Amino acid sequence: MNNIVEKKTMYDTVMQQFNKTADAIKLDSEIRKILEATTNEIVVHFPVKLDDGKIKIFTGYRVQHNNVLGPYKGGLRYHPSLDINDAKALAMWMTWKTSLVGLPYGGAKGGIQLDPRDYSLSELERISRRFTYALGDNIGPEYDIPAPDVNTNEQTMAWIADTYMSTKSASERSRSKHVVTGKPVGSGGLEGRDRATGFGVFLNIKLWYQSKNESLKGKTFIVQGFGNVGYWVSHFLSGEGAVLIGVQDAHATLYHKEGIDVVDLHNHCKPRKGSIKGFNGAKEISAADFFGLDCNILIPAAMGNQITSDNAYKIKANLVAEGANGPTDAEGEAILLNKDIIIIPDILCNSGGVIGSYFEWLQNRNGEIWHLEEVMSKLEKKMTEVFRKVESIVKEGNIDWRSAAFILAITRIETAYKQRGIFP
Repeated sequence: MNNIVEKKTMYDTVMQQFNKTADAIKLDSEIRKILEATTNEIVVHFPVKLDDGKIKIFTGYRVQHNNVLGPYKGGLRYHPSLDINDAKALAMWMTWKTSLVGLPYGGAKGGIQLDPRDYSLSELERISRRFTYALGDNIGPEYDIPAPDVNTNEQTMAWIADTYMSTKSASERSRSKHVVTGKPVGSGGLEGRDRATGFGVFLNIKLWYQSKNESLKGKTFIVQGFGNVGYWVSHFLSGEGAVLIGVQDAHATLYHKEGIDVVDLHNHCKPRKGSIKGFNGAKEISAADFFGLDCNILIPAAMGNQITSDNAYKIKANLVAEGANGPTDAEGEAILLNKDIIIIPDILCNSGGVIGSYFEWLQNRNGEIWHLEEVMSKLEKKMTEVFRKVESIVKEGNIDWRSAAFILAITRIETAYKQRGIFP
């Protein structure tokens, strides 16, 4: 008899979360049909000439889940494991996230199936520009607005914006700058957008401890993934006196009981395409030991489905703050909740990024320039307001944080459909 257990995907996880919430709030059955399906699934195959003169065909995706609340919004990731099901799951999470934080956006996600480390900078530019051209009018400043995600950054967004704008007539070009967010500041980007996601994760952690009348000083934390999100959340937490004792990425797992210097580790990573491997300020340990490290806070800020039934029982942290999208599967979550570990869910915890993107979109749309202090103040105010709303649902219903966040997000969408109706 075949006892092979099929590995759960992110799409399995998001559908379990959706169905659990839909059952809990007795979601209208007709609206449920709409929300469990994606609106558009775009797959493009496009040729790019590499540095050696050879042509390679790449596969890109853009999944648009729902836009009842506004234009589609969501990141583009460059990753070898990306497939259509991952994009569907991530697009659905974006719909819930933008609804939860009260933004006039729907949800989308996409990217290209590749490992960027295999390509030169000039190749990545050509790949990004050809992908943009292949997507054509499937993206647009008032229709679908991409942003950075795993292995993409402000440079990627600058290439996409420039390519998209160059396909428009001269009079339309400047009005298309907000086709993407997360651009460099010099190309219409928002000051503070680089740190918005990490700051949001930090703020959620800080607010949770404040609600228990505790400070962050002396609290120990471990971070999975030391990219943009992992670095910035570590930066802000250490600034409040918390101590980073463990870090893991795809290449190494580091541990130092007395604390790892965040600035030193960041400087170590810069010339190494982000890898923490070889850092002298901590000892390298087995990857299997990471989740079992004795700490107060665990921040998964890498990829989806990292916390599962295989490792959740090891976790000693009393707070899990999801910096990544979908890092905890349903079985892993059940184990954590049974151990009374609090999970601040991704759609709340890492929503600082999409709020920052919304600010950038407004800035471009209105021809304004917002300064860093103003951006961070607006971001803190918005995220605190959302945290308090979810917290009140947690207390009123005596339920976990993910359930509370999903109830608020999906109820808002249900209300929009009931008020608008279905055309024709």
